Amino acid sequence: MKVNTLKLTPSNYPDVLRQISSPPKQLYWRGVPLEEVILKPRVAIVGSRKATPYGRTITEDLATRLARAGVVIISGLAFGIDSYAHKATLAAGGCTIAVLPSPIQKVAPATHHHLAEQIVKNGGALTSEYSEHEDVHVVNFIARNRIVSGLADVLLITEAAKNSGSLHTARFALEQGKTVMAVPGNINSPTSEGCNNLIKSGAVPVTGIEDVFFALGMDLQPKQAIKVFKGTSEQQLIYKLITQGIKDQEELAQSSQMAVPQISSTLTTLELQGYIRPIGAGSWTIA
Repeated sequence: MKVNTLKLTPSNYPDVLRQISSPPKQLYWRGVPLEEVILKPRVAIVGSRKATPYGRTITEDLATRLARAGVVIISGLAFGIDSYAHKATLAAGGCTIAVLPSPIQKVAPATHHHLAEQIVKNGGALTSEYSEHEDVHVVNFIARNRIVSGLADVLLITEAAKNSGSLHTARFALEQGKTVMAVPGNINSPTSEGCNNLIKSGAVPVTGIEDVFFALGMDLQPKQAIKVFKGTSEQQLIYKLITQGIKDQEELAQSSQMAVPQISSTLTTLELQGYIRPIGAGSWTIA
């Protein structure tokens, strides 16, 4: 396993980290060189380790759309939101960077060793400020967060409870002058209390991917125009109904007068072809 080292003084040490408070004295990394990463737009996505289905769905959706637009996704390889962001980026063919609280040779958590390898294999990178012989301490997990936010242009928190560790990342981002964004959640959900409080304190609320693109200064909107394709009459009918706003599978079955097995097969085919995507609770939208 080849692990590269960057000292604070060399010219290829990322300027975005050189300028933060307490910059790492050295960085260890595997995969794509960090100096290549910082040439692209970058969003750090973090959040609760105990994510709800809502948090997971939102994270995967936003990470996928950003990755497809060429945005690098940065996170901490932790359980929950971090891992969902990394995996969604990989599935979308994008680049993702994992900042570890441990030496690269001792991936933490150990159960994410395979995910770490997939990140490197698919054109991403692992980075850490800890050498091979250092132990993992609790303080490392907080200290790691200043690098997560430091490498990013924008910090996006998709789900966080009141005392979530991701709020440390928000504090670091604010100190670094970065844009902090948060996804609002149910006001009765403890797992969204941290995000809702951040928004009340001035974080930018994210209600759609357009908000993140705007924060990045990217003149890019998700493609909502109807795609021209050659499909069966059933596929064309279902696709047309979804573009008209009928998204629930039962409503689609009613409007199309198609049998349940037939509509299920049609929806699956449209999803595999990249025309639609599931948004949960048996509903669909244009991809």
